[in-house]
Amino acid sequence: MAQCTVQASEFHLEGDFLIGGLFDIHHVSTPVYQDRPEAIDCISQPFLLPHYRRFQLMRFAVQEINNSTKLLPDVSLGYEIFDHCTDTHTFPGILNLISVNGLIQPWGDPHKQQAHKSNMSKGIAVVGPFTSTQALAVAPLFMVNLIAMVSYGSSSSVFSQKGIFPSFLRTVHPNKEAIEVIVNIVQHFNWRWVAFLNGNEDFGKDGLELFIKRIKDTEICLAYAQRVDDNTNFSQMFKEIEAQKINIIIVFAPKITAEALIKSAIQLNITNKVWIAEDGWALDKRLPKEKGIKNIGTVLGVAQPVVPIPGFSDFIYSSQSQTHCKNAKENMFCNQVCNCSSLSAEDVIAVDPSFSFPVYSAVYAIANALHNVLRCGAGKCNRNITVYPHIVLAELKKSNFTLLNQSIKFDDYGDPKYGSYSIVFWNNSGDAEEIGFYHFLPLVNFFINSTKIQWKSNGEAPTSLCSPECPVGYAKKQNGPHKCCFKCEICLTRTYINSTEDPYSCIDCKETEWSAAGSTSCKLRLVEYIPFTDSGAILIMLGACALMALTLAMSVLFAINYNTPVVRSAGGPMCFLILGCHSLCSLSVFFYFDKPTLSFCIMRFLPFLLFYTVCVACFVVRSFQIVCIFKMAVKFPKVHSWWMKYHGQWLVITVAFVTQALLLLFNYCYATPKPYNETVWYPDKIILGCEINLNVSSASLIVLLSLCSLCFIFSYMGKDLPKNYNEAKAITFCLLLLILTWIIFATVYVLYRGKYIQTIYALAVLSSLYSFLMWYFFPKCYIIIFQPHKNTQQYFQGLIQNYTKTISQ
Repeated sequence: MAQCTVQASEFHLEGDFLIGGLFDIHHVSTPVYQDRPEAIDCISQPFLLPHYRRFQLMRFAVQEINNSTKLLPDVSLGYEIFDHCTDTHTFPGILNLISVNGLIQPWGDPHKQQAHKSNMSKGIAVVGPFTSTQALAVAPLFMVNLIAMVSYGSSSSVFSQKGIFPSFLRTVHPNKEAIEVIVNIVQHFNWRWVAFLNGNEDFGKDGLELFIKRIKDTEICLAYAQRVDDNTNFSQMFKEIEAQKINIIIVFAPKITAEALIKSAIQLNITNKVWIAEDGWALDKRLPKEKGIKNIGTVLGVAQPVVPIPGFSDFIYSSQSQTHCKNAKENMFCNQVCNCSSLSAEDVIAVDPSFSFPVYSAVYAIANALHNVLRCGAGKCNRNITVYPHIVLAELKKSNFTLLNQSIKFDDYGDPKYGSYSIVFWNNSGDAEEIGFYHFLPLVNFFINSTKIQWKSNGEAPTSLCSPECPVGYAKKQNGPHKCCFKCEICLTRTYINSTEDPYSCIDCKETEWSAAGSTSCKLRLVEYIPFTDSGAILIMLGACALMALTLAMSVLFAINYNTPVVRSAGGPMCFLILGCHSLCSLSVFFYFDKPTLSFCIMRFLPFLLFYTVCVACFVVRSFQIVCIFKMAVKFPKVHSWWMKYHGQWLVITVAFVTQALLLLFNYCYATPKPYNETVWYPDKIILGCEINLNVSSASLIVLLSLCSLCFIFSYMGKDLPKNYNEAKAITFCLLLLILTWIIFATVYVLYRGKYIQTIYALAVLSSLYSFLMWYFFPKCYIIIFQPHKNTQQYFQGLIQNYTKTISQ
């Protein structure tokens, strides 16, 4: 069978200026091992029809430009195209391409250089190569002399680094933007648990790195990642994916690798998965029609929009009709060989259209840049301008023209500032049906019509979660290295969960807010205090007013009957001090109501502690005097004489008053009672009260408790005095009532801290005052008013004489 070759003009075209082209018409499918440096024989490698279509697109674009009267009107473009059939080993073709500029002459003989001198400065730029690995391998050779490379398929992020690749531009979007679209698809369907299979080359590795970075602050978890190539054990890989119950598989790999992967999935009976294809194979024409493809699940893809290129089909029909066979001797006229004898025009036209417009726009971008360098216009160009590759590069970076309704521009990184992505679905007819889009400029716009998708899993979009979503009000507690694997714990009282901001933490409510267990927000607490208008407060304040009225009335009554035995036995002038202090103590009651303020908190405690100390001190000395008069006067006459001479009772009262006053002054200077919000006892309420520092105030309380203890001791010692003259018994009973009152209050305070604790506190204060008033002073008043015969000197002397006889016996 005769070998079929292609005319030399398919790879080479003369022109005033030349554009280099690098295309993968063939592809090395197995690693190349060499024992000496030599070029790869591309003809023996598998033929890639989609790349051949792109190769023809460059030829078509150049022909179209040469036929144009507006773009480069009197200048012809030519090309030198090389079959870049391996990623890293076809340097002879690259070096031959660069030699067109006269910059490198690796194989040029001295006597041939002069003959080719006219062609040395024609090369202005290069279109290609396709893969990122190919571009990484050859780009340094072009970067060093600032020869523009306009790639139509190299999308790795590294090429955006202009410090390393200053003359690299591309007409495809970088991987970052493809990954952005993929992540948007995953988020749209609320998929969290995904696998990422990437090619074992620069393109795939870059895609994985970008994906990991992009999902860092999202709810997506990378459950499984694997590099795939010819040596991958697909069976083991799919077992691991199944073991982790992953339903979403992102395949970010070259078309050849993706085809092998999908075919393996069909053979291994992998079912009910969602496959997300990147733009390299999303528009594959063969895979959607592969037998058993429907069993593997649903295939979604991110693809470049198919832009129809007018006139291309006619060009292919014309070009293919000129293909003919030549013998081996005529191969010398071709710089490459193409075993394409069985190809028809229909084969080329019907093949995967991916990356067609990027090739087309790359050629036009170079042509427009040259047009600007030559200052073309009015049907001619300035041929006197010397054109250097770096000048063309400068104009390329400033590109701004419209091509097939697309505004062609490049950003500062050499990446396109135009275009969009289509979101496709492989339907039951074996076609890649467009179901959505992702527009980049002028504003990001993402849309998916989910109703067009025919899900293979029960007709519904599948889920992919490591752990089921937590119920409302529950926080996620990470279980293992992945944030998508978690346990659900209910948020406790006074905390809430905001799943939108942070589904992993229960947030504490503010002090003024509350929440029940399992809440998603906080509510304002109900602020409670006892207002002056409260019925209980009114009754207690009326009680305080009544107490002051009674003390005033008793003081008047005692003043009128000042010289009577009952008044003198009650304490004489000391009665007025006690009654006055009772009235002052009752002032505290009024400050237990309404909103607490600093002054209210001070007045709640200061009058009662200070003046009640005086009252108790009076009863201490009164109890002591009773004991002295009836007992110590007989046994210790000298002590009784000293006490009477120096007015010991007033000395004790004064010392008690001054001591308590100083202690209270110290306490209020260093720990002033202040308003306090009780937020612990009731989660939904704030009880307004006053805070007192017990550590600092303990000295004042100890003084008061000590006086009460002494009073109880002395009064108890006089409990057997005459019945009608027994103030000691009355004082003892009053003290018992006092102790009982505060025991009851302490018990209630331990069990209850609601707003009515202030009412109870005021009631305890009032009860403490009424205990002495009712059980010590009221009986005296009763005798004065209703039993005046007992309020005589003879009656009291008779009682004392009878008691003295009893003691002496």
